[in-house]
Amino acid sequence: MKRREIICLLAGCMLFLAPMRVQATALPDLLTVGTINVTDMERDNLQADVGSVEAGRIEGVTVQGSDGEDSDQDDSDINDRSISGNGVEDSGFENRVEDTQETEEEEDVSQNGSRREDEDTAVKEDTADTQTGGEEHSIQNILGSSIGSATILECTKTEQEYAQAYEKAKNANWGYTNLGIANVDNNLNIRAVAADDGKLVGKLPKDAACEVLDEDGTWAHIRSGKVDGYVSLEYLLTGIPAKRRAEELAVTMARVTTDSLKVRAEANTDSEVVTLVPNGEELEVASVDGDWVKVFLDDEEVFVSAEYVKVSSELGTAVTMTELLYGQGVSNVRVDLCQYAKEFLGNPYVWGGTSLTKGADCSGYVLSIFKKYGVSLPHSSVAQAGSGTTIKVSEAQPGDLIFYGNGKSINHVAIYIGNGQVIHASNPKTGIRISNVSYRSPVKAVRVLHD
Repeated sequence: MKRREIICLLAGCMLFLAPMRVQATALPDLLTVGTINVTDMERDNLQADVGSVEAGRIEGVTVQGSDGEDSDQDDSDINDRSISGNGVEDSGFENRVEDTQETEEEEDVSQNGSRREDEDTAVKEDTADTQTGGEEHSIQNILGSSIGSATILECTKTEQEYAQAYEKAKNANWGYTNLGIANVDNNLNIRAVAADDGKLVGKLPKDAACEVLDEDGTWAHIRSGKVDGYVSLEYLLTGIPAKRRAEELAVTMARVTTDSLKVRAEANTDSEVVTLVPNGEELEVASVDGDWVKVFLDDEEVFVSAEYVKVSSELGTAVTMTELLYGQGVSNVRVDLCQYAKEFLGNPYVWGGTSLTKGADCSGYVLSIFKKYGVSLPHSSVAQAGSGTTIKVSEAQPGDLIFYGNGKSINHVAIYIGNGQVIHASNPKTGIRISNVSYRSPVKAVRVLHD
């Protein structure tokens, strides 16, 4: 009885535990991870350690076959089933075996048990290899030979690659760390202090961007362009909403990198020069085609050499509202006219339009501004250039008109607002905007205010 119980118990335990073998992946710094998986080959090897044993129920122990289902055997067959060991055969409860055979069999069982433990170690070491062709794979097979935190934090990039990754991450927010977008219909006032009666130091046009430096729940301290001040948080998008809005608003710009860039009518060096654009000026990009970049020059499409511009995606910024100090001889009406013109900054460009709110073209914008001050002008940049007194561009005062052309004739007009800047209805994408007076070569200046 003793010998039979030992053999049955040993065989039952081995076959019961075989499907539950766990191969744990060694993780030096993380939690132990493993997979539960035993192949048919492993099961066959384990069964060979204790002899050839039929799959079935051995005194209440259920053994699963390779298909994962219980062997379907009747309980009445248990006593009729033979269990074969190394030269041992039991039948029923009465068995006669000579003492020498029993001693040898027990030693064989002991040796098999020892050999089984040795092979268990080998099976653990080789499990990853046996699983290669199976359906399951250990985490270590997937991630590599080492997946501890020390490996995860290991530096694998060069300094140049890290620098490129930094630039890419920075540009993901168009150069802003904490992006803010003006969520207004016209302009968002920027004040010197966080108060409704604070001095006005600038305006953030509709959909223009800023860097949010700090906020207290009511006011935000921002920086945009050359302006630093405070705006109401009620009218400022931040966080995810700001980034989503910026993705819709960002425009591709070409910044001039040479002293005087030739703007041509066609994409070749034989084409006529429409105008010259100074270093640092930006032109909105329509498309890039090899060595040439198609850009918008107000409401015209022209071409510049890709060699002399830097193309990037940008957002609009604030406009300075520092007190207008134009020098002696500047009347109050000129100052007031320029301030009035700025109120419509960011409003739409509409060809043939004269509405300061719903849309106007360049000459329509000018005539509507001057109409308020009792000056009647025709709806044409060419006709406006013939109205009033011609002056030198260098003599222009706030409220004078600056005209631009394409090399043959005048096709655009803007209002000079002082400090080397003009305000004008540029094109359908940018609407009413402020530019440097030399953003393209001016061809004429006219004075229509005689104060």
